[in-house]
Amino acid sequence: LASPRLAVAPRAAVLGATAQPPRRLSCSAAVGAEARDLEAPMDWAARSVGELEQATDLDTFCMMALSPLDGRYFRFIKDLMPFFSEFGLIRYRVLVEVKWLLKLSQIPEVKEVPPFSKDAQLFLDAIVQDFSINDAKEVKQIEKITNHDVKAVEYYLKQKCSSNPEVAKVLEFFHFGCTSEDINNLSHALALKEGVNTVMFPVMIDVCSAICSLATENAHVPLLSKTHGQPASPTTLGKEMANFAARLSDIGKSFSEVKILGKFAGAVGNYNADVVAYPEIDWPKMTEEFVRSLGLEFNPYVTQIEPHDYISKLFNLFVQFNIVLTDFDKDMWTYISAGYFKQIAKAGEVGSSTMPHKINPINFENSEGNLSVSNGLLCTLSMKLPISRLQRDLTDSTVLRNLGVGLGHSLLAYKATMQGIKKLEVNKVRLDEDLEQTWEVLAEPIQTVMRRYGIPEPYEKLKEMTRGQAVTKDSIRKFIEGLDLPEDAQSSLLKLTPHSYTGEAENLAANIWNVVDLKSGFKIK
Repeated sequence: LASPRLAVAPRAAVLGATAQPPRRLSCSAAVGAEARDLEAPMDWAARSVGELEQATDLDTFCMMALSPLDGRYFRFIKDLMPFFSEFGLIRYRVLVEVKWLLKLSQIPEVKEVPPFSKDAQLFLDAIVQDFSINDAKEVKQIEKITNHDVKAVEYYLKQKCSSNPEVAKVLEFFHFGCTSEDINNLSHALALKEGVNTVMFPVMIDVCSAICSLATENAHVPLLSKTHGQPASPTTLGKEMANFAARLSDIGKSFSEVKILGKFAGAVGNYNADVVAYPEIDWPKMTEEFVRSLGLEFNPYVTQIEPHDYISKLFNLFVQFNIVLTDFDKDMWTYISAGYFKQIAKAGEVGSSTMPHKINPINFENSEGNLSVSNGLLCTLSMKLPISRLQRDLTDSTVLRNLGVGLGHSLLAYKATMQGIKKLEVNKVRLDEDLEQTWEVLAEPIQTVMRRYGIPEPYEKLKEMTRGQAVTKDSIRKFIEGLDLPEDAQSSLLKLTPHSYTGEAENLAANIWNVVDLKSGFKIK
């Protein structure tokens, strides 16, 4: 059975593949399933993480992990593991296979699969709800013989259900009319929808919320702007934070426009085998009902694979979000470097192995680095996945196993940014020092008022006075007092300082919560 393309092995051989007797469920074992209906939908994910954390060899595994996500950074990204790990993929495959059998039992024309009793339905539901890491290991044992991961799931279910008299009669209707990609594409789609909604979006919302808080709390704090690295018209610290919050929120709104798609149309997208077996059934309608029952949108025009265009759209939005957050990380790094923010020291932490005084902006640096790695992976996935030769090649299969890797580095980055924000303390003394030393920034409002009142060559006169020259409070006042301006205009200019010349920055920052929408955004329906 080295090749998955050979004839199906006799069931006895497959059953013998397991290293230990398979754990079976009897009808009575499913009685408690009704109580599970009251559980939170993602309880299974939390349970699987708990199983992993209790593993006796977890420290050794983390030490030897090839990917830093699974090793050094395990504690930061573990919540993604139930969705995008091998366990997660196997579980979603089991879910799809079980749901499809249940759907077949509801189609009147498929008389060979009569409607299941309530006990049988509870039995099948329990297989999905109780699916554990040990169950996934059973599937992997079968795969060692089949050398085919989806076929191993089918055989596992036949083993599991052989003890139930009602389900045992229809075992051959597991995987009926399906190609492996029918199962896989729905599994990946469910993983993306549930993993992103459950794990990614809440942290992204936290990041946006934290930046909004920085904006409102520092709306009034004046800040010397820098364009081309040189002093420019002042703003406020809060307004600069608000800029990022608005950008990130705007991207968040676009996520709700992404439709997570699924197909269930057989080997080349035309329901060939289904139509031969049951020509009287409207298979496009029936499979659309099935796909939508899983909470996914239906794609009727496909080959053997769902073309993955929606994954490109989804990941392109993550890339865009990450680019903006990289911009934020770099600005925060620069503000810290300029002394505008102090970093709160954490007891026991070391900044440098040789320079005891160092408190480095490591969280923003860590975030920037992981955003770069993530975007590299997400861009690769976005460009590769929509391309498949003719009706299907296998290049997408191995690439799809990296969905969680790209998202994992993003999640790690978001959490690092959050940690960096929590350490910040505004240094108003440094902010005031830089503003006090740059009175030349008032050249802009002075020449603008001069234009209003018809004073000739205002720009040129201010350029001659300020460009490359040392400008002080006194020299600016002397220049203003020598202008032929109305008294009220001249008085207004004399009151102006680099600290007060911030335009509408404070109001814009204070109103950021009226612009940012974190409720309707960051959501895939």
